[in-house]
Amino acid sequence: MNGHWGVGRAIFGGNETLEVPCSVDIERTADSFHAYAVPEDVFLNPGDQVIVHGTTGRVEFGERYTFETSATVIRANAFQRFWTQWVAIFELTELYHCGFEAREGT
Repeated sequence: MNGHWGVGRAIFGGNETLEVPCSVDIERTADSFHAYAVPEDVFLNPGDQVIVHGTTGRVEFGERYTFETSATVIRANAFQRFWTQWVAIFELTELYHCGFEAREGT
């Protein structure tokens, strides 16, 4: 066998991994509570996974950290991309349910 599995590997297995630089911004203050990790030099597709290396374990109240580190991007195969997009449609429709019923006793 020459190492190529053809269509089966492209659909069901053989995830590609990439090591990329990553910008991290973590803040825990009265104004903002967020954590952003932005992998650089790579376009993320649905279903891709990002593992950020070298992050801090705990951020105390009033602190903000901004630093550069590395990340591993695990590419989703065709089936994983399809499944992620399919499931996202149903999760999005949950946002459509809003409560506009009149209050009782008014």
